[in-house]
Amino acid sequence: MDDLNISQVASPSNKDSYSDFTLSKAPRKMKSRPPDSHESSSKEYEMKDTAYIQYLPLYKAVDIGDLEATMKFLKEHPDGLTASISADGDTALHAAVLAGHIEIVVELVNQLGEGDLEIKNRNNATALNYAAIGGITRIAEDLVAKNEGLLKVPNQKGLIPVVVASLYGHKDMVRYLYSVSPKEELSPATNNKNGVMLLTTCIIDELYDIALDLLQHYPQLAFYQDSDKDTALDMLAQKPSAFPSGTQFSLWQKWIYKCIRVPQPLASSNNHGDIERPDRGPTDRRNIVKRASDKLLVMVWKGLRIFVPAIKHMYNLKLMHGQAHAVLCCLCEQISTLHKSEFKVIGVYRAVFSAVKHGIVEFIIEMIRHYPDIIWSEDELNRGIFLYATLQRQEKIFSLIYKMGAKKNSMATSWDKYQNNILHQAAFIAPSSQLDRVSGAPLQMQRELQWYKEVESIVQPKYREMLNSSHKTAQTLFTEQHRKLVEEGEKWMKATAESCTVVAALIATIMFSAIFTVPGGYDQYSGIPIYLNRNSFMVFIVSDAMSLFASSSSLLMFFGILTSRYREEDFLKSLPTKLIVGLSCLFFSIATMMITFGITLVMMLRERFHWVSFPIILLASLPVTLFALLQFPLLVEIFFSTYGPGIFDKPKKWWLF
Repeated sequence: MDDLNISQVASPSNKDSYSDFTLSKAPRKMKSRPPDSHESSSKEYEMKDTAYIQYLPLYKAVDIGDLEATMKFLKEHPDGLTASISADGDTALHAAVLAGHIEIVVELVNQLGEGDLEIKNRNNATALNYAAIGGITRIAEDLVAKNEGLLKVPNQKGLIPVVVASLYGHKDMVRYLYSVSPKEELSPATNNKNGVMLLTTCIIDELYDIALDLLQHYPQLAFYQDSDKDTALDMLAQKPSAFPSGTQFSLWQKWIYKCIRVPQPLASSNNHGDIERPDRGPTDRRNIVKRASDKLLVMVWKGLRIFVPAIKHMYNLKLMHGQAHAVLCCLCEQISTLHKSEFKVIGVYRAVFSAVKHGIVEFIIEMIRHYPDIIWSEDELNRGIFLYATLQRQEKIFSLIYKMGAKKNSMATSWDKYQNNILHQAAFIAPSSQLDRVSGAPLQMQRELQWYKEVESIVQPKYREMLNSSHKTAQTLFTEQHRKLVEEGEKWMKATAESCTVVAALIATIMFSAIFTVPGGYDQYSGIPIYLNRNSFMVFIVSDAMSLFASSSSLLMFFGILTSRYREEDFLKSLPTKLIVGLSCLFFSIATMMITFGITLVMMLRERFHWVSFPIILLASLPVTLFALLQFPLLVEIFFSTYGPGIFDKPKKWWLF
């Protein structure tokens, strides 16, 4: 956008020295000759171009926010109020607005006339255009209160202030300017791009309530492209965070998100915050009760978000998701009225495959509901939605294939431009953005195998041996693509096993020797432990034995990992199972070792220090807790990845959309 270039303000000394230099180099006869009309106009332009230098003190005072010096200069030079004080033709008001000095802006606005606020600089920008760039809402309110016509004055690119503010991401400024701007300036009938630019930038800035309201005023904006040739559908297809499927939740966040009730979004020209659906007459008593209970729940959650920050965050998130989904519905409704031949022109197919790439399952479902034939769309390489979802490893999109009924067979038997069927797509290595979601190369390889096996289960047997244009089967392609990942997985597993083997061997050695040096010693005549009849001694014996057995089992499991063949199939079940057992036994052996150590100290010191039990238990639990925090999440991830419900959503029933 148009920014004020302060470096362009020349100092008087530099300008004077440059003028003296040019005059000294001019021929004498040129000096004595009377100037012609062209020369005189050139000098007049130069004088006019450098006239701002006399207002340099005013510019400096405004720029540093010195209100007293500014008012003093304007009192002595009243013409400086509307004069150009910079090389860009900025007035004092332009400079004050861009510098963000509210007090100076207020004083200048009070002294200026209504028409003076519309003065433009050489970049064709008014003071309100600069206020939209700066993002200080108070300044915009003062300017608009004095002259509402500023809201309709565009900059040199034809953009009005509310669009400028949205381009710079100033959400509060956008909300204010949108609430006071005349809506007809955003109409597509005005032959400018203000409306569609505001729509696309609001989607980028996550101002979905304004985008929804704008679409309700002008639904035709769904078909228009902005200055970058992007449509609102394109922008929404690149915003996975606008939908639940693109948002990562912890367990407690999922529960709160599910329970929270938010207002149902619907456009309203007078509401730019929580856009709520107006009441509609209920048809029966059941609807009355349901609507009353929904309103009560909404009020309860609104009250809770005031006192609990976590609930406030989840409430706002769910409200944003609802507004984004409403925007999507509006766009789909408008697009469904078009003929199929127009889809490519306005980029519908491009948006659909962008949504597949980002895993926005809500986008695909809504498009299919409004236009079922979109499921057969293909990209430039003749890849369908499910082929592309398999290539991009978007399991939520791929899981829709189970709901296709008889269509599923056709979806799974297509191939792309290079004769790669859906199993070939699963054989390609996943994008790095998807691989990085999984911890460690072994789990990444396991995820890749799970994808391949799942796709293999739905294709016809002959497609497993089908050759692509490079004369490769899917299995051959999978081996070639994942050779490096297998090597990395082997290194990761061996390094982990070697480290854990050292720890397990050390614990086994200590626990084995501890049984022969029991606390209290042995009776010198019978050889029986002195504390044999104490309950605490039995705890010592049992925990020592369990630690020894667990560490020995862990040692054997890690030896098994070190001696494994490391075939591709081993990463699916065999190696993860060994790692789960090894880590579980190691964790258990550390815990029981701490119990053994703690009970030994208690038995030896409790006769002298009765309070010793609590600090010993507290200190003994510290290493166990650290190990749990560092390794337990990995253990849980491996367990659910291997024996969990899986990444694919397979419903018990298949139904059509």
